[in-house]
Amino acid sequence: MFARESKSDIMFNIIVTAIALVALLVTFYPLYFITIASISSPEDILSAKVIFKPSGVDFSAYQFIFEDERIWKGYANTILYTVCGTLFGVGVTTLAGYALSRQDLAGRGWLMKVMVFTMFFNGGLIPTYMVVKELNLLNTPFVLMILGSVWVYNIIISKTFFEQTIPKELLEAAFIDGCGNFRFFLSVVLPVSKSVIAVIALFYAVGHWNSYFNALIYVTERKLYPLQLILRDILVQGQTLPAPSDASELEALAEKQRIAEVIKYGVVIVSSLPLLVIYPFLQRFFVKGVMIGSVKG
Repeated sequence: MFARESKSDIMFNIIVTAIALVALLVTFYPLYFITIASISSPEDILSAKVIFKPSGVDFSAYQFIFEDERIWKGYANTILYTVCGTLFGVGVTTLAGYALSRQDLAGRGWLMKVMVFTMFFNGGLIPTYMVVKELNLLNTPFVLMILGSVWVYNIIISKTFFEQTIPKELLEAAFIDGCGNFRFFLSVVLPVSKSVIAVIALFYAVGHWNSYFNALIYVTERKLYPLQLILRDILVQGQTLPAPSDASELEALAEKQRIAEVIKYGVVIVSSLPLLVIYPFLQRFFVKGVMIGSVKG
């Protein structure tokens, strides 16, 4: 039989539950509001009638979004940058993390210190821009795939995982059987590292998907703009999507002004939906990954 909970335990559970509910509400309501606002009438949004449910259901914002070529081009660019940048980041991170986890790596202590130093200090925007320019990466998709694709924090996570998961005896046994370093990494290390790879890939994918600053600085050709930079143009600079071509100039301007507010919410939903769909499938790996480095009994 289970012991009865004391009054202090009951009070503690009530407080924790209340805090969790408040945190859930604070986290969930903005997403809910954006969703209902994206299908509501622009007039009702401006008059603050949309609070807990949609008002004057109107899907014109999504019609404009899906008819605009910039959105689809931005989607294609962002998917390309995210996939290639994530693959590059995961590859470099796992290789660097495994190398730094090996006790026989010469100078690994100094390497770690130099890498950690870059987490707190960097050369600044202007020197970085000059380096990118000298490498002829300006206005190329490669600058958005490579720049910022490797985080020292993720290398530390992978290093810790490999140190705790891959015993030295397993490496010695593999070497006795004639297995080399690279084959050991591919055949032994990677198959048992699915959880940390999934976590790192999720971190990199989210970072690339939401990134717009690098494109803002290093890219001037609109055909290379990622989706988030197009979203920034709409939200910050007040740009709107084009109206139907058969409308007169005055009517088009009036229509664009009318649905401009709703378009902002619709673009947020369209840009966030892929990550919201993918995350549940990686959640179980994410839970394992966040426990890396914890004390084991």
